[in-house]
Amino acid sequence: MEHTCFDNRELSWLKFNVRVLEEAEDETNPFCERLSFASIFQSNLDEFFGVRVGSLYDQMLVSKDIRDNKTNMTCQEQIFACFDQVKLLTQRKDSAYAALNKGMREHGVEIVTYHDQIDAKDAQFLDAYFEHEIRPLLAPQVVGKKQPFPFLKNKAIYAVVILGSKKNSKNDRKNDKKNDKNVKLGIVPCTLDVLPRLARIPDHPNRYILMEELILHYVSRIFSHFEIKSKSLIRILRNADIDPDEEMYDDDMDFRQVMEQLVSRRRRLCPIKLEYTRVMDESVIDLLCKYLHLKKRHVFHSASPLDLSFFSTIRDILRNEKDLFYEKYTPQFPADIDPERSMMEQIEEKDRFLFFPYESIDPFLALLREAADDPDVVSVKMTLYRVANDSKVVEALLRAAENGKDISVLVELRARFDEENNISWSRRLEEAGCSVLYGLDRLKVHSKLCLITKKTGGHISYITQIGTGNYNEKTSRLYTDFSLMTAHQGIGTEASRIFTRMYLGEVVEQADYLLVAPKYLRKPILEKMDRQIARAKAGVSAYIGAKMNSLTDKVLIEKMIEASQAGVRIELIVRGACCLIAGVPGKTDNISIRSIVGRYLEHSRIYIFGDEEPEVYIASADFMTRNTTYRVEVAAPLLDPEIRDRVLRIFRVLMEDNVKARIQRADGSYTRVQPGSAEPLLAQNFFMIN
Repeated sequence: MEHTCFDNRELSWLKFNVRVLEEAEDETNPFCERLSFASIFQSNLDEFFGVRVGSLYDQMLVSKDIRDNKTNMTCQEQIFACFDQVKLLTQRKDSAYAALNKGMREHGVEIVTYHDQIDAKDAQFLDAYFEHEIRPLLAPQVVGKKQPFPFLKNKAIYAVVILGSKKNSKNDRKNDKKNDKNVKLGIVPCTLDVLPRLARIPDHPNRYILMEELILHYVSRIFSHFEIKSKSLIRILRNADIDPDEEMYDDDMDFRQVMEQLVSRRRRLCPIKLEYTRVMDESVIDLLCKYLHLKKRHVFHSASPLDLSFFSTIRDILRNEKDLFYEKYTPQFPADIDPERSMMEQIEEKDRFLFFPYESIDPFLALLREAADDPDVVSVKMTLYRVANDSKVVEALLRAAENGKDISVLVELRARFDEENNISWSRRLEEAGCSVLYGLDRLKVHSKLCLITKKTGGHISYITQIGTGNYNEKTSRLYTDFSLMTAHQGIGTEASRIFTRMYLGEVVEQADYLLVAPKYLRKPILEKMDRQIARAKAGVSAYIGAKMNSLTDKVLIEKMIEASQAGVRIELIVRGACCLIAGVPGKTDNISIRSIVGRYLEHSRIYIFGDEEPEVYIASADFMTRNTTYRVEVAAPLLDPEIRDRVLRIFRVLMEDNVKARIQRADGSYTRVQPGSAEPLLAQNFFMIN
């Protein structure tokens, strides 16, 4: 296959983050939601550097010859290409910030700078605020021969100043030349957790100054024995790509202790990006790069604040201005579920299905609570990947354990950036008497699987829940996901086998109903695609449809290219990174790819094979190599005709979105769908209304 059908994963992901930034720029979005998208754009980019760029650097340490298997780019080529794109993106973010800053002023909130917008009375207040509230908390440091360069925390903001001798000092003239060669740096941490980032200026309803700007202004008081030659603000990002490798294992440590060590180690991993504001002299950049062991390519200038998380405070300030936010939406209780009846009885009557965030997670929570109290329930088995901080799901499991049920929970401690939360919950579950497994060797458990086992009159029966998203009440209101609850005994038996295998440190290699990675997901998907290829070659209509977060698995991509060439019609909805390029003549003519970025994060996964009596699955797995071969994932068939048809209708509505959808072009770029003469259709709004 020629590489023209492929895009690089990292560069494709950056295109996705452009789509997020576009939502911050889009004036048809409520103003405070634009602030939120700008903040998400920045946090996304932070994670991209920490995880993806960090991973590329780790690969370079192994071998400089490691190449991307789709575009043949070396790790270094990928990093440099990403840096070039990020420099352009940073300029665009700065323009977006300027527009948002203007919008804040129009809505009565000012973020001021010291010089241009502070009068004498305000200056007097800020003088006193700095001296009495801020200065006692500061820990400034002068870097010199006897003072080592300090450890800079990941994502924290620092004021950096170039220090010279005071002009009235004794040896000033004699040492000037010497001081120029031996530049002294002053560094002041500006991230103070005990004080708000936005300092409010009295006598103005909503006038604020950023903490780091205030500290930078008064930096001459901090280093009063020096002349301030120049000053700036900096922020570094550190590599966050940690992996529990073999040397971390110790006979005296369990896996939870290993993960605690790794999380601690992540905080001290090497810097990977340096950002700065204002104008910084090249010699200072050189000096910082030397101390941080960075090349100049890793240095990025920003005209906007280095951290946009303060936008959440602005949203809180404007909370009462309802028109600046999306209209409030409360997830509905499903019409086909009776809240007054037993959930288990209703599931035993027919399969039940939830569509988050349009429908509430409450029926599933009711199922767990009922299982905790039902005398016929003997056990509950569950996988946990990311849960809420005050998880009602875990509370129900603890209640079940207290009632004498056999509770077995696989808590995946390697859920990136949720490790500490999961470590804490695993302890609570163990203390309550639950059996807790921390995951499998070298395989993340990413499946969303819950199995309730009942024993009635000596007869064993199962109720199984399989989902596309985490057991997290908070994200169930923010992410689009599916949850299938079924009493199908074949599916329950297979779910039981999956848990048994995992407890033995093994994985399922074959199944009749479920698709189970890493051994039995990619293979049956390829077989189903082959059947569609055979249909197309026989002159019969053939179809493949899929919705996912990311598409990077080369084996599946190549099969879709083959299917396209055979005449199979392929429709893909890929929110994030997509390494397949549609519309390449003679290669992917029959493939269309679109991405939807809107109010809710599109997180659900759907696989569709065939257009006549189609096979339809929901899944926890994206078409990514890590999901199909390095994780335990589960895809479930929709056997109930009503549920299957409902998901097909959902997919069709998403395909017809002409407001938030972007279409991928044959050059790999994305452009907004043009509604033309059609009525505007915003899929997420459609689902809220219908």
